[in-house]
Amino acid sequence: MSLIAFSVSGVIVMVISGFLTFAFGGYGSPFLQHTDPDYSAAYVVLETDAGDGLKGYGITFTLGKGTEVDWSRERGGAPGNSSHSERGVGPVGEAGRKVLCFPEEQMLMHGYPAYTTSCAWLGYSDDTLKQVGFLTWFCRFKVKVGADLQDDMRRCRLIRDMIGPEKTLMMDANQRWDVPEAVEWMSKLAEFKPLWIEEPTSPDDILGHAAISKALLPLGIGVATGEQCHNRVIFKQLLQANALQFLQIDSCRLGSVNENLSVLLMAKKFGIPVCPHAGGVGLCELVQHLIIFDYISVSASLKNRMCEYVDHLHEHFKYPVVIKQASYMPPKDAGYSTEMKEDSVRKHQYPDGDVWKKQLAAQEN
Repeated sequence: MSLIAFSVSGVIVMVISGFLTFAFGGYGSPFLQHTDPDYSAAYVVLETDAGDGLKGYGITFTLGKGTEVDWSRERGGAPGNSSHSERGVGPVGEAGRKVLCFPEEQMLMHGYPAYTTSCAWLGYSDDTLKQVGFLTWFCRFKVKVGADLQDDMRRCRLIRDMIGPEKTLMMDANQRWDVPEAVEWMSKLAEFKPLWIEEPTSPDDILGHAAISKALLPLGIGVATGEQCHNRVIFKQLLQANALQFLQIDSCRLGSVNENLSVLLMAKKFGIPVCPHAGGVGLCELVQHLIIFDYISVSASLKNRMCEYVDHLHEHFKYPVVIKQASYMPPKDAGYSTEMKEDSVRKHQYPDGDVWKKQLAAQEN
């Protein structure tokens, strides 16, 4: 095998925005703690001096001010890294997309198990919940909870009745509760047999998660968290404190591919299954590579393992994920699947893209 040497000859950084605001179709933010988030993203293109025009692509985003921080850092030549709380940009992996990988037969034939969160956004009416097409072919579902206990019980009962007792149900509170409230709330929702409660409290409250985990263990409910964790040290502490039963990496928030791989190795050491967070701008596209690597090279197991899937925004990417029979199918194109379509970038680039020109003009009127 020969290696092709090249160097970075240019960096292009732009802010793109408006994707998730429009994708939820008027149902609002799925996050209880962010009622009016800014879903902007810093999109980075590394140009190289390779003869074939090879480029690298990276994307990073937060829920608001953090994107401006990332954008200024990238323009200043200081990429995000794992010691800071911004999402790290790692576009260099895409520049190596000529390097082939060799997935195992299991992944090629059956894929990696996925679950859907699109079935139960907080803004959905009962009629909308009943009409969601995912219920016909997924067997794992996640419901947002935490705004109102009685409404949560009604919605969870509706979903459980539709999917039946044999399918898997998870719940996600998006950091809504303090520790006693989380235990009390989930004790009431235990009748719906959730596999886990996701982000029951502040993501950096290690001991709080440990207390919730211990209290819910007799109820058969695990704790899942990690999508807001920005480096391997937080994950190390969560694992050492027995604060989670399901570990959720985030392909953008955890700075770089290497940082993600270190967390996969720690999860293997502690015997905790990795069930990545996905669903934001490009997260499904990126995280598919990490979960397949985890199965092939680290865990070699699919027990209690699944990856989140949300069916929106994939049309903006040149190499979108492929889902078959509720499973992620291994990507056939080499690289990190980060490259966006030029037309999508042009339309959503802030503030000169067509999407934003219309939005800003409407606000002025």
